[in-house]
Amino acid sequence: MKDTVCIVLAAGDGKRMNSVKPKVLMEVLFKPMLGWVLDSVEKLNPDDICVVTGNGEEQINRYLDTRGWEYTTVRQTVRKGTGHAVMQAEEVLKNSKNALILCGDAPFMDEDTLKAAMEMHKKGECGVTVIAAAPDNPFGYGRIVRDEKGDLLKIVEQKDATIQEQHIREINSGAYWFDSEALLEALPKLSDNNASGEYYLTDAIQLIRESGRRAAVFTAQHKSIVLGANTRHDLYSLNYFARMAVIGDLMTAGVEIPCTDGVIIGKDVTIGRDTLILPGTIIRGKCTIGCGCEIGPNTLLDNVNVGDGVKLNSVQAYSSTIESGAAVGPFSQLRPGSHIGQNVKIGDFVEIKNSNIGEKTSVAHLTYLGDSDVGKGVNFGCGCVTANYDGIKKFRTRIGDNAFIGCNTNLIAPVEVGENATTGAGSTITESVPANALAVERTETKIIQDWEKNKLRKKR
Repeated sequence: MKDTVCIVLAAGDGKRMNSVKPKVLMEVLFKPMLGWVLDSVEKLNPDDICVVTGNGEEQINRYLDTRGWEYTTVRQTVRKGTGHAVMQAEEVLKNSKNALILCGDAPFMDEDTLKAAMEMHKKGECGVTVIAAAPDNPFGYGRIVRDEKGDLLKIVEQKDATIQEQHIREINSGAYWFDSEALLEALPKLSDNNASGEYYLTDAIQLIRESGRRAAVFTAQHKSIVLGANTRHDLYSLNYFARMAVIGDLMTAGVEIPCTDGVIIGKDVTIGRDTLILPGTIIRGKCTIGCGCEIGPNTLLDNVNVGDGVKLNSVQAYSSTIESGAAVGPFSQLRPGSHIGQNVKIGDFVEIKNSNIGEKTSVAHLTYLGDSDVGKGVNFGCGCVTANYDGIKKFRTRIGDNAFIGCNTNLIAPVEVGENATTGAGSTITESVPANALAVERTETKIIQDWEKNKLRKKR
């Protein structure tokens, strides 16, 4: 029998979001809310994670496939409440001792809270442990009413609370640890005889307590665990909260952000101390940035590894590596698969795609390098191109150390330029160039005197 399983409720339609996506896939700092929840759960290393899906299950399954964890999924074909959603995972519960129930649209439920609540739950041999929080304004949430021992007496919804109960700040987060056996006994007893015609999981809590099992309450340290989103306005609030929290943590860690205007940094980003982040910078995905860098302004990094002392000015970079001491920009793009070596200089209006650029190489401006392997200390003049595609297949270009590629050189792949070789400005190189050689491919200049069009222009 499995010790611990987790059931994540992710079947909500989120109609008020007005989106084709399920609500749990709406993003906070470029990551679906469901992803935030699963990040916390996976750190507990449970024996199984079951995601309850509804409409849009195909989209959820595609997202789960990208995460590298084997999930169990069940479908809630009709939305009849939280209790009904948990019923769909009955087979998962039967093979476990303890079950964690979470909402897939509460992104800030953190690992520390889940772990501490689990320890209380197991140590106290509880039938259920409700995870609670105490926000400054509890309006709209179900209140936690405790008995004289401090255990859970009942959960009272806002509309049903007395004046005295409305003054209670401790609220239900919608997350619970259950003894699986106790939950399985309670689920068949749930009733949909209510105004909404739904089966409520909170009713199971009351049934477990009435059976003589202990119902405990764990109050989380972080008030944010209860935050969720039902509308785009709510989603904006979550993004703002998360954005400022990430920026605050980075500043505490020694990152310099003198102005937060337009700065958005994802939760999975790591940045070293003394790095300067300038306005308009967006960093998302699993980015790692070293110490003493200058990033921005107006720079986008997506799944990029950056070394120490790198300067990126108005750069867009995707799934690439930039080693220490490199300088890129302004107005340059690194497409996926690019590896920029140490102390490389890439200037304005340069595009690098699926290429390796050796250390101390200079690609100053107005150049495209695609599917290329470039050695150390190479110099590219203005307007160079590696023509990597012949309309059917793509080929690689290889350039040796210390080569000099003259302005407006076209290298027609597959082609190699040897070490310390030079190409003349304006050349179209179609054959490999030996080391230490000069290659010039130009046609003979042809001059036509008294060109007719020149005479026509003069008359206008």
